[in-house]
Amino acid sequence: MGGTLALSELLCSELLLFAALGLIIGGLDDLAIDLIYLARRGWRSLTVYSRVARMTSRDLPPAGSAGPIAVFIPAWDESDVIRPMLTGCLDKWAGEDVQIFVGAYPNDPATLWAVCTLITERGGGRVTLVVNERPGPTTKADCLNQLWVAMQRWEAEQGRRVLTVVLHDAEDVVHPDALRVIGYLAPRFALVQLPVLPLKSARSQWVAGHYLDEFAVAHGASLTVREALGAAMPSAGVGCGFSRDALAAVAMERGGRPFDEASLTEDYELGLRIGDAGGRGILVRMRDARGELIATREYFPDSWGAAVRQKARWTVGIALAGWDRLGWSGPWRERWMRLRDRRAALAAIVLVAAYAGLGLALFIHITRSLMGLPPMVWPEPLPWLMRATAVLLAWRLIMRMLFVWRAYGWGQALLSVPRTITGNIVAILAAGRAISIYVRHLRGRALVWDKTRHRFPDAATGAPA
Repeated sequence: MGGTLALSELLCSELLLFAALGLIIGGLDDLAIDLIYLARRGWRSLTVYSRVARMTSRDLPPAGSAGPIAVFIPAWDESDVIRPMLTGCLDKWAGEDVQIFVGAYPNDPATLWAVCTLITERGGGRVTLVVNERPGPTTKADCLNQLWVAMQRWEAEQGRRVLTVVLHDAEDVVHPDALRVIGYLAPRFALVQLPVLPLKSARSQWVAGHYLDEFAVAHGASLTVREALGAAMPSAGVGCGFSRDALAAVAMERGGRPFDEASLTEDYELGLRIGDAGGRGILVRMRDARGELIATREYFPDSWGAAVRQKARWTVGIALAGWDRLGWSGPWRERWMRLRDRRAALAAIVLVAAYAGLGLALFIHITRSLMGLPPMVWPEPLPWLMRATAVLLAWRLIMRMLFVWRAYGWGQALLSVPRTITGNIVAILAAGRAISIYVRHLRGRALVWDKTRHRFPDAATGAPA
């Protein structure tokens, strides 16, 4: 028994040492982002907003005043949500110069029927249904490319040139002023990204709820710092407007197709490629006349399996395939941001080591107590590293609570602390699935549209606060 205990103590020390080093590196990385964000926010408050009132949507001209706006909505197996989503878009953007292009598949009759009946009932002038040449599911990028070709045909028929292309998913709850913001900034920026706010789900405070925490931080601080540093702005794939000229430039390099069909995260990659070409992206956190944030809202997966599948797709596209496809070009700030994007797989290994080490430490403590032995003596410098890890973790949790509070209130802010464990478990499982998918891809298996089932709020045209 003594030999087994000694071996367990050695293994525990090594696991915790590895985990502590990894968590400290990650914690310092997050701390740097937080400090830059706080410094930027404080500076702008003292030097800009102390003299000039913050702009709201009341100060903006109507959308489409500089040209029509095209909205692309790829839809594979979206019959449950596409009709209320389109109804909401048409109602909220009734006065805007917008043309909505919906991509569907010949072997998805339910989605085709839902779109066709809505077009018939609403007159069909502002919605264009585009049926893919191939049966689904292909990749999302393939569907978007079909919409790009259809948009060019529409431009030729109408004798008009689109100002910007806005991407949305079939489950999105759009904001009435979203196109006004994007259209106002489109002439100056190659990519305009609005925040994404996951909707609170009564079905799951934990799995669906952890998306609230992550997006509150990512679209509250991380992307803001990215923009401030001058690094390329990745697209979230929804609530984002691409300059038509920027998309056309990418399309010229790819045989007329701006979206890369070999990628599972074509929106993310497209934002970085436009940035590499000199196009500037911006995250816009603007409020409407009622003081609400102009953002895209949607339900995120509320089951373990769906969340793991979705995050595995993100990990494959960004952390694994993105490493191969995009490399490490650019100045130090660009390389830093790409390193942050691609740390998911390594972070999962660190988390596994941390949880395994803590579990083994508990086992050792109980075993020593039962045997009447004194507590284990931890080798140096492990105790110091553990204390540093605890300090950085406390800082991260406090900052997360503040961003979640700003977006959802104190109730969700308090839940964000225990939900960290939920997020860690999902990240670990997703990393394992992602590595498996990527290995099969390296062996020749094609990537397909691994989508999750979506749902839409009961009030089809409502925009939940």
